[in-house]
Amino acid sequence: MKADAVGELQVFKAAFFKALAHPVRIRILERLVRGDQSVQELQLALGVGQPVVSQQLAVLRANNIVVGTKAGVSVRYAIRDPLIDDLLEVARLIFNNHLVSTQGLLRQLQRERRNHASAVKSGEPRRS
Repeated sequence: MKADAVGELQVFKAAFFKALAHPVRIRILERLVRGDQSVQELQLALGVGQPVVSQQLAVLRANNIVVGTKAGVSVRYAIRDPLIDDLLEVARLIFNNHLVSTQGLLRQLQRERRNHASAVKSGEPRRS
């Protein structure tokens, strides 16, 4: 996509959300909103290897979502903007709303299946 066709702001927004679009990156951010951590601490907390954590931190760093600060021989990572916590919370609320809606559809589908099964047992003709 060309920046001029959709607007530079939309390209920037898309790149930002693309940087968030990985499960390990989301898990890293969920940890970092609680406080800064080293690669080793993240590795232990997430149960993934050091190369995976480092690779995903590099993406977040390149997109200015996290910052690294040298602390002795290691680097401590932190969220660059505390509003990331709000963003993650809003996403949770949106997903919750989606799941509630999906559960409602599932209940409706289950009612239809029960009604259909009752109709079949009672010998009612099938509706198309």
